[in-house]
Amino acid sequence: MNSLKNKVALITGSARGLGKAVAERYAALGANIIINYSRDKASADEVVSNIEAMGVKVVAIQADISKVAEIEHLFEQGRQAFGKIDIVVCNAGIELVDVPVVDFTEEQFDKLFTLNTKGTYFTMQQAAKVIADGGRIINISSSTTAFPFEGVAIYGGSKTAPKYLVEVLAKEIGREVTVNSIIPYAVDNAGIFTNQDEPSRKWLIEANPMKRLAEVEDVANVAEFFASELSSFVNGQHLLVNGGASH
Repeated sequence: MNSLKNKVALITGSARGLGKAVAERYAALGANIIINYSRDKASADEVVSNIEAMGVKVVAIQADISKVAEIEHLFEQGRQAFGKIDIVVCNAGIELVDVPVVDFTEEQFDKLFTLNTKGTYFTMQQAAKVIADGGRIINISSSTTAFPFEGVAIYGGSKTAPKYLVEVLAKEIGREVTVNSIIPYAVDNAGIFTNQDEPSRKWLIEANPMKRLAEVEDVANVAEFFASELSSFVNGQHLLVNGGASH
């Protein structure tokens, strides 16, 4: 079994959904956890309680990942709490689908690119500055970056640029830290798919060779791999977690 004992993991956007699943997986493996949330303190407190019950240390820090000063505050407070950070998972983001190119607005563009692109860029930059040697930086991307389709121009575009940064950063700091991406399919009970309408769910399920959506645990499995020693020679890679789908 993998062990993350004595490691410290910071996961952005970890009050619920995918980020929560990754945080709780790392805690179960012995890591101390830095939870990040932007507004939902009640959900963050619930995750803190879950993790404390596992016998590890945890703090919840409020920070809006679309704002550089708050990203810096998050890392500063996390390091003050634990003295170091070994693993950073860039998970915070928002989704937008079913919006054709001719219909998207400047407001929608700015909202997604400010969080998904700018926020992830500066989270990875801050991680590169402070993360401990032997550490891990993990970007949560989207299968829309690998398989473009109608209605996801802004969302897929905003998630594409951080994949490029992963490859550049992996070359710049690869002697000390590995940098990789996880590219999930539509994840059940996370993001917009928490309450997705039944026709869309049915289409996504039927389009997948495994006839289901991804589960948060599917992504947590890969996050565990990238955080562990099993991936010590894996760097600058983008791993599809999509059940073999080709769209």
